[in-house]
Amino acid sequence: MAINKNHEFEELNGVKCSIVEKNVSEERMNFLNELLSANKYAVVIVSNPAPAPAEGEEPKPSTYTVGVSDLTFNPTNAIFGRLLKTSDGHIVTLSYWKQESLVSDDEIPYFER
Repeated sequence: MAINKNHEFEELNGVKCSIVEKNVSEERMNFLNELLSANKYAVVIVSNPAPAPAEGEEPKPSTYTVGVSDLTFNPTNAIFGRLLKTSDGHIVTLSYWKQESLVSDDEIPYFER
């Protein structure tokens, strides 16, 4: 059981995992998988079934739950503790994590942006 909402645990595909994000799109899932795998985390991804569409509605795409097998991993601590690196060796910033910028500019602190 998690102490707070920021550090959740769940069993994904039979593996106890620290939850990174829930209900993410396929694009976001691919981004997180690449980033976390490059940082040597064992990533576990589970597809969440899409809800059945009501009559006249288009079907919604399925979402994913992304977790890592390292139970000490916490996304907030990893970002602000500067523990993650991009594939080109820069520190992952909050805007890069949120996919607001394509390049992680770690020269300017997040609190000065």
